[in-house]
Amino acid sequence: MSDPAARRTWYEDGLRFACQPDCGKCCTRHGDYDYVYLEGDDVPRLAAHFDLPVEEFLLRHTKIDEGHTILRMDGPDCPFLDGSRCSVYGARPAQCETFPFWPENLKNKKRWDELASFCPGIGQGDFVPVETIRAQLRGRRTS
Repeated sequence: MSDPAARRTWYEDGLRFACQPDCGKCCTRHGDYDYVYLEGDDVPRLAAHFDLPVEEFLLRHTKIDEGHTILRMDGPDCPFLDGSRCSVYGARPAQCETFPFWPENLKNKKRWDELASFCPGIGQGDFVPVETIRAQLRGRRTS
């Protein structure tokens, strides 16, 4: 019997992706790409970034949606987007850090290619190795 983790994926040889300077397009609402889920140490890290107690950060910047803590998005863009730059980049949520390597984006090549409709980094830069992609899928912080 073969190990399911050893199965080849359509992206086994890696994927080209590189964030583009002054883009910020992944920080703007795009249909299904509408929520920033805060998990693990996201809230304490963001609270520390703003020098706020965790409870104060939660009151000011989050809400609960179907049992999940999410970033309050009162406009078309992430509230931490400053022009086209992330104002909390060093403390950004894991969801943001791991974009575009999310399970729903890697389901098949068609889904990956559809991201190019708003993400100019798809298909750009050097190949991201499959090991890095798998680490991102597991939600590991790399910075």
